[in-house]
Amino acid sequence: MQRSRRYRTAFLMLLVAVLFYPSYSQSVQKIHSHNDYWQLVPFYQAYSQRVSSIEADIYYQDGMLLVGHDTKELRKENTLKRLYIDPIVEQFAKHDGRAWPNSDQPLILMIDIKTSAEPALSSIIALLSEHPAVFDPAVNPYAATVVISGNAPQPEEFHRYPSIVSFDGRFEEEYTQSQLERIAMISAPFDDYARWNGKGSMIKQEKEKVQQAIAEAHKLNKPIRFWGCPDGVTAWNTFHQMGVDFINTDHVERCADFFKNIGDINYSIEDNNREASSLKRTKMLDKITVGFEGFDPENIRLSHYVPLYTPSYRNDGERRKIKNVILLIGDGMGLNQIAVARTVNRGLTMLKMRFTGLQTNSPLDSYTSDSAAAGSALATGKPHNNRHIAMNDDGTENRSITDYAIAKGMATGVVTLGNIADATPAAFYGHSRERDSSDLITRYLLEKRINLVVGGGTSVFTKRRDGLDIDSFMEKYQVIHDTKQIDQLDGSVLCIDNLLEKAATEETIGLLARVTRSAVNKLARESKRGFFLMVEGAKIDYAGHSNSLAGAVSEMLSFDLAVAEALKFADSNGETLVVVTADHETGGLVLVDGDQEKGLVTARFTTDDHTPAMLPVFAYGPGAKHFIGTYQNYEVAGKIMELLQLK
Repeated sequence: MQRSRRYRTAFLMLLVAVLFYPSYSQSVQKIHSHNDYWQLVPFYQAYSQRVSSIEADIYYQDGMLLVGHDTKELRKENTLKRLYIDPIVEQFAKHDGRAWPNSDQPLILMIDIKTSAEPALSSIIALLSEHPAVFDPAVNPYAATVVISGNAPQPEEFHRYPSIVSFDGRFEEEYTQSQLERIAMISAPFDDYARWNGKGSMIKQEKEKVQQAIAEAHKLNKPIRFWGCPDGVTAWNTFHQMGVDFINTDHVERCADFFKNIGDINYSIEDNNREASSLKRTKMLDKITVGFEGFDPENIRLSHYVPLYTPSYRNDGERRKIKNVILLIGDGMGLNQIAVARTVNRGLTMLKMRFTGLQTNSPLDSYTSDSAAAGSALATGKPHNNRHIAMNDDGTENRSITDYAIAKGMATGVVTLGNIADATPAAFYGHSRERDSSDLITRYLLEKRINLVVGGGTSVFTKRRDGLDIDSFMEKYQVIHDTKQIDQLDGSVLCIDNLLEKAATEETIGLLARVTRSAVNKLARESKRGFFLMVEGAKIDYAGHSNSLAGAVSEMLSFDLAVAEALKFADSNGETLVVVTADHETGGLVLVDGDQEKGLVTARFTTDDHTPAMLPVFAYGPGAKHFIGTYQNYEVAGKIMELLQLK
């Protein structure tokens, strides 16, 4: 029976090491595994998450150092040596005298003595002295630090013990300089400062007390740990923001997961020095957009806020003639993407639009939509299957707003801050049962009289299998490769500018807004009967797939600048309806916390895929009242076509 138990324990240790050994280096935030022996697999669960400090309570009993919270838990087999010392020695042997492979990260073993200091401490020192290359800093600069807590000796007795052990500090003690040098950290009971349960936020007076304790420890040049404190996401984030050095937790995997890329879940324009990880890319994009280069945190960081536009509310919501419609689609934009961008930028122009609604977006064949089904619903006014571009399952085509507008003699335009053949823009000019059939989809550009098509994707026109090339499209369109030329040309224009496919940076954040301005100016000239323009902010979706919070912010603000241009045009003539919505939410973004005054937000993605979350609809101008309420996504197109009298 004993042998079976040992084998089972060894197997669990190996399993945890394999399953949980992370590929990332420990973040700046240090984590303390409190009462580690209560973990399913002591030591290894915390070690596999690379936590900085691991705690074991010990009792000296019958000459043995036994691990447990109280005497009722003590088992002769659960010795300090077996549960902690031997595993640490084993890892140092594997990793050339370091706690982790190719890492300078130190490891702390905190031993909380529950019985009297002696003879427990002498027994601990004797055990550690058997492995000087692992525990003695005089022998190995990367040695594990052993910190004695609980019933430790009095400070005046520290000098009697070798440097192979350090001690846990307390605020109530007054240490001499030599005694302070033996202190590894300051540990303090949280309820001496606050009664906070970890929900919501600390009251001001209590937070000030906690902050003062942190400052006192740092004044001594010592890190601080609070014990008996709340233990959850809100608490971890709060303590991190306050500067607590060691986060005390019983939930090591969850806590380590929260902090593993802490720089990627906190964002503030004012603080550009926050830690951030490397390039954020995704494998979740479809064939057309798979070449996206990713979000480089160094390039996409913003140093200033983007300006807001306050509309004049000319004819807003009134029953008046509608000549033009501008539909702006934030691909992947959910309510939380909007909330994050609003907090960081201290406001958004789209939130100044007074008439709002909510749309659901499930396709015919699933609960969660892709851009093909959702884009097609917004383009045609009919629900679709996933992957279908404005086409039914039987191959029949569904006419889009663009088709009806052309038939009425209106000018039409499709603009995307992504690939011109991607699903959402494609739904406004093409048809296919497969969204990746870019040759088939873009052929429809030759059949339709669209005045302006703008996006990236040169390869869509140069690397084809259907015998067509860019020259084929030049027979129908003036083909250009620079968006600055758009409003200089009359007639049908196809602009393929690959700059539109790159992540927005501080230098290019206004690109979509400039293209939107050029597009409305051009289309307004093209027909006296008005125009329909679709503008897509494509890479909010890419940011969600990549789980890049910084990317989501920059792409949202880029999109909001385009919304501002649409509203400016609407104010200039009083006959333009502006509708802003999304096709689906991407990333399952969740807000954890934030600071309105600092423009700081903490938010985490819960998936790298789309979610079926309800989406906002903002409307401005004549007819905007029609978009109040809740409805299906395809009803957005239905309302637009009804107001334009296209059917």
